[in-house]
Amino acid sequence: MCSSWQHAFAKSVRERLFELIEQLVVTDNRSNNRGLACLKNWAENSVPDLHDVTVSVATTAGRAASASASASRWKDLVAGLCVAGLLLPEAVAYAGLAKLPVVHALTAMMVGLALYAAFGGSRFAIVAPTSSTATLSAAAVLSLSGTAAVVDPAAYMQALFALVLVAGGMLVLLGATRQGQLSAFVARPVLRGFAFALAITIVIKQLPDALGFALPPSAGSDPLHVLMFAVSHVQAWHRPSMAVAVVAAASVAALRRWPKVPASMVVIVLAIATARLLDLTSLGVEEVGAVQRPAFRWGLPALEFKEWLRVGELAFGLVVLVFAESWGSMRSLALAHGDALNANRELMVLGGCNVAAALLQGMPVGAGFSASSANAAAGATSRWAGVVAFAAIALALIVALPALHLLPRPVLAVAVISALWHALNPRPLVDLWRMKRDRTLVVGAVLAVLAFGVLDGMLIAIALSVLDAMRRFSQPVVHELGELGISRNFVVLDAHAGASGIPGLLILRPEEPLFFASAERVAADVMARVRGRDDLHTVILSLEESSDLDSTALECLIELDQRLLAVGKVLVLTRVKEPVRELLGRCHPEGLGAAGRWFWSVADAVNAQPKAEQR
Repeated sequence: MCSSWQHAFAKSVRERLFELIEQLVVTDNRSNNRGLACLKNWAENSVPDLHDVTVSVATTAGRAASASASASRWKDLVAGLCVAGLLLPEAVAYAGLAKLPVVHALTAMMVGLALYAAFGGSRFAIVAPTSSTATLSAAAVLSLSGTAAVVDPAAYMQALFALVLVAGGMLVLLGATRQGQLSAFVARPVLRGFAFALAITIVIKQLPDALGFALPPSAGSDPLHVLMFAVSHVQAWHRPSMAVAVVAAASVAALRRWPKVPASMVVIVLAIATARLLDLTSLGVEEVGAVQRPAFRWGLPALEFKEWLRVGELAFGLVVLVFAESWGSMRSLALAHGDALNANRELMVLGGCNVAAALLQGMPVGAGFSASSANAAAGATSRWAGVVAFAAIALALIVALPALHLLPRPVLAVAVISALWHALNPRPLVDLWRMKRDRTLVVGAVLAVLAFGVLDGMLIAIALSVLDAMRRFSQPVVHELGELGISRNFVVLDAHAGASGIPGLLILRPEEPLFFASAERVAADVMARVRGRDDLHTVILSLEESSDLDSTALECLIELDQRLLAVGKVLVLTRVKEPVRELLGRCHPEGLGAAGRWFWSVADAVNAQPKAEQR
């Protein structure tokens, strides 16, 4: 039986069809009027039953939508299970990188999955502990010399939770003030160089567990000293531990043939079973040890006021890393699948995840590339995949957590290396090198992390990115324009053979926006080109790259106008945007803001000059 809306729809379509046929019959005077009349007769006899068609279409569409929704739910289920199999071993591994008990990584993982699934915007992003945030937060807290956090594990944990809390609060504040675009100030070559060096650092630090030797305190903990000790003390390598690591690595490599199989999780389960059956500890193979179940206890970190201030200073690096790494993963997946994301929203959600994780005694979280890309590759269609991963991990913690203490440490080291394998691929760096662009940024970021450590290396890498942006903006290129033939198109004079200058006019275009760091250089360049040119009477300056002007740029333009007037030349502005036009009219109404001193296009400015003086 048809519903009222279906009857109404059928009636509406029938009436519209009659109108169209009537229009055709009336307006077409050619020989096909008889055919159109037949068409009208058919419609009158057949279309009244259109509601039956409507019912059929609606039923078919409903079945198709139901089938599509069922397929999507199945894909999210499979993807969620794959992600859960990846996140569990990563949480155990990254807790070691952060120098925290595993329970704090599990807590952060559960919080990140739940909150991002509820409030996030990306259907692929998986918010959980990452190797970079774990390593950076540990380095930041250990840099608090003179505090109890360096020697007292309890104080260390409180300082790290405070760091995560402050960083999360900063992320929320940046999102609330709509500062999502700030991530663009960390250049991609810098992030790639940092990620590559960080992966090398973490992999080298897994050598003691993978090879089964103890690193003495006097050997140093930086990657270079760890590598030198490992190479120079081959006799200290533990053969049973090495054998376990080799078998685990071979198993992971073999399982990678099936991308939807959580290789690390499968290997960890098999390693736990093998450790129970063969009693690997009797052979000297160390195990992870007991792991507590997350308690989700709510509380503020206990720190003194002066320590909060120092933590606040160090949180800046973590803020940049969390958002730059997470936004890079989210944005690349969104572009690949045609999705749209709001950077400010993602900032706030990431910040909220870290605030909640810190208050529940968890480590920092972010949308890491390995988990997020694995989620997309497994076929996820919505954030329900994250919900499935949350439920699967919760079930695993209830059922299988007690057995986790049997996990051999060499297998855990292999799991860490496996999670970072994609970051060890030098191809992105090689591609940048072949472009002959940003080589200094890439090499500088890699060397900074390897030479100065993760925290200082990250800050140096950020500084390199900002300095490079300032260098580019503060050294603007100013091109002289000429008319292309007899068209109204004005192009770079040196780059087009058919372009010619206009007698008496000097047309210039800065290729960068005018602001405090570039305005004086542009003004000096203009004066240098004018000097000695007695044939000039007008300078036309195109401001198409400047959407607005700061006070320094405005003052420089006014000073340039006065200097040109002093040598008998007039400054005219073109391609002036609305904010600039309003500013000039308010601050320099008798000069550059006056009528006839600015124009919408270069051609208009040229045509407004006296013809006799032009030619």
